[in-house]
Amino acid sequence: MAKREILHFPDPRLRNVARPVEEVDDEIRQLVDDMFETMYDAPGIGLAAIQINVAKRVIVVDVSEDKSEPLCLINPEILEKEGEETMDEGCLSVPEIHESVTRA
Repeated sequence: MAKREILHFPDPRLRNVARPVEEVDDEIRQLVDDMFETMYDAPGIGLAAIQINVAKRVIVVDVSEDKSEPLCLINPEILEKEGEETMDEGCLSVPEIHESVTRA
């Protein structure tokens, strides 16, 4: 595993469009491992591959208090949504800025 550099706004690479992952191979597995290490070190609860300058549709998340529930999403799609919840959110690519965001 290796910690990667997190891009910070206004870096134009953050606007690149991520491509779908065609096959989960050793390269993708290594990417996921690196993303978890980078996210936990930051510290954060979520990280998209584009935030470390990898234009692939990969996201890692762990919202547990003790970092015991890692979740990796490859080629995620929102198929439906229900209800609303407002929470204070931040972004590792926009450090020290937090805002109330309403999501399904």
